[in-house]
Amino acid sequence: MHNENEEDLDNPWRRLSRRVAYENPWIRVDEDQVIRPDGKDGIYGVVHFKNRAVGVVPLDENDRVLLVGQYRYTLDQYSWEIPEGGVPLDEEPLSGAQRELMEETGYTAAKWQELGRAHLSNSVSDEHAIYFLAEELIPGTPRPEGTERLSQRWVTFPEALALVERGEITDALSIIAIQRVALLRGKSPRT
Repeated sequence: MHNENEEDLDNPWRRLSRRVAYENPWIRVDEDQVIRPDGKDGIYGVVHFKNRAVGVVPLDENDRVLLVGQYRYTLDQYSWEIPEGGVPLDEEPLSGAQRELMEETGYTAAKWQELGRAHLSNSVSDEHAIYFLAEELIPGTPRPEGTERLSQRWVTFPEALALVERGEITDALSIIAIQRVALLRGKSPRT
């Protein structure tokens, strides 16, 4: 184990060159020629996201969480998650989260709290996520994007946490956000 000294905090990588290996409207994949921390030549692939990820834990007055389910093409399986999506980098994360909640569930919320920020896969990607708690929910009509065919499922907050603990919710942003709410409750239990 290293001590935290200035040498350990310096960047041990040296980029020699970068080329765009692939690009579409949502991501860019860069391939860098590098000198690795051990001094040897190497390559590093970096997935750059053109949007910021946002997630919302919608919690109603009965202590229930609204999950959305959809078939995830990348995983070739169905996934239950909190409402989430990509927000352009020039848009405020909160307004993007509010839009995602409305699009995916139809709900708006009168009370919002930022729960935290995370890097979702920092060994290969620069994807940055911000996640929120939404309360005092007001129903409306969902307006999912053309790439989404969503189901909705209300579960109690303890059941949402149990789905995480049993590995039935595997989406990283959902796991982080639900567990963050649980941690907040540990500091300030509901009455």
